[in-house]
Amino acid sequence: MIEARSKSRNLGWVLLGSVLGASLYAALSNAVPAALAQATPAPKPAPTLESLAADMEIVKAKVPDQSHVMEDVSYHFSNLWFAGQHGNWDLADFYLSEAISHLHWAVRVIPVRKDAAGRDVILKDILQALENSPLKQLQQAVKAKDKDAFDKAYRFTLDGCYSCHKAVNKPYLHPQIPTEPATPIINFESNPDWPK
Repeated sequence: MIEARSKSRNLGWVLLGSVLGASLYAALSNAVPAALAQATPAPKPAPTLESLAADMEIVKAKVPDQSHVMEDVSYHFSNLWFAGQHGNWDLADFYLSEAISHLHWAVRVIPVRKDAAGRDVILKDILQALENSPLKQLQQAVKAKDKDAFDKAYRFTLDGCYSCHKAVNKPYLHPQIPTEPATPIINFESNPDWPK
């Protein structure tokens, strides 16, 4: 009798386990596809002119303005001076390339400004003139590792920068030879002892 009860109890547990297992399987079988269906994003509607215009406004709000880009130009151009003064021509070449790259970026941000009379000033044309003369001389001086030519070309480039500022009715932005580096963490020596 005990044996029959034990078999009956075991059979009960097996049946209960089977029912619970089947119920769990059925629940999971239905839940997984439903969860996957919810996780799959709905197809996006085709863009409209209105949605593209709204997206463009969001992008424009995130793009740095021209003054931010020109601050980067100032940073690189200031450090260029100190690299040249220390005869670190590789570093000078780096800072000059970065300054020119950021000048191009500034022109892309605002390609046209107004002069004092309200006429358009095409900044790309001014940048081209800077690249054809003062910046070209500065690149040549850096390549030649000629400090005297570098000093002269750096000052000539500052004059060109100021001419641009005046042309776009901003004569109060008068650049000068920097008195200290834009960053104190860079060692401008060409062969620094490491670490100091």
